[in-house]
Amino acid sequence: MIIRINGVDADIKLETEKTVGEVLAALDTWLSGSGYRFSGMSIDGETANAGSMESFFNRNIDTIHTLDLNVSSILELLAECLLNTMESIDTYESAAFEEKGLFFEQWKESPGACLLAEQIPELYNWTVQAFSGEGSGTRALRTIIEGRLCELENPENEMNKAGPLVADICTRLGELPLDIQTGKDARAAETISLFSGIAEKVFRIYNILKADGFPVDEITVEDKPIAGYISEFSTALQELLAAYKQNDTVMVGDLAEYEIAPRLRSLHTAIINGMMVKQ
Repeated sequence: MIIRINGVDADIKLETEKTVGEVLAALDTWLSGSGYRFSGMSIDGETANAGSMESFFNRNIDTIHTLDLNVSSILELLAECLLNTMESIDTYESAAFEEKGLFFEQWKESPGACLLAEQIPELYNWTVQAFSGEGSGTRALRTIIEGRLCELENPENEMNKAGPLVADICTRLGELPLDIQTGKDARAAETISLFSGIAEKVFRIYNILKADGFPVDEITVEDKPIAGYISEFSTALQELLAAYKQNDTVMVGDLAEYEIAPRLRSLHTAIINGMMVKQ
């Protein structure tokens, strides 16, 4: 049996595998950690679909001349998944009330929903809430998905656009001790919430750049390897959250002003400078 991956003959020697399913299981282990996933297959020119997948898996390899496999990067699959989710929102919104429940149940069993649950669980949960009539609804969900698509499609641009957001939240973090001391609890809570969203965005884009082959390991922050710096940053974040939950206003203010704000600013600047060197 000839095995081709993305149209190129693969030098793969089979051992004890007897069926297509066993071959795919072995190759899936080989792909593990590479950032790529199987995205489709065909046997002797016949393309597999949802209805034929089980029979394809059970095919004996001795009856097959050519097994064509397609692999895609996880970033490509996620972008496609988000686009499909946008189409699902259109379908959900146009469905009659009595059809929405059935659509929701079918969507939860779809490959896209499974990938979303695995890779972006918080977005999966928001989609579940929207399709079950809870949460902020489909309009807010669209906005979130559009933002995530922009991050996947052009992470460098999104990291640059995050600059003013980072600068603004760092200023607010510096003001947090005074807000707490003067009883501006609503503004203090808003600052923590905004910071959480912006920091998550920076980390998301960093991970996208890394998965896309950006040489992040070459970046240093304050003369430290970026991986170590992020580890220290994460520790400081946990300390901030713990102090916030314990209502330790003094610790929250000190951490926000002297630890978190400068670390976030330095991390963002280092990544931006690294992108400029790459270009």
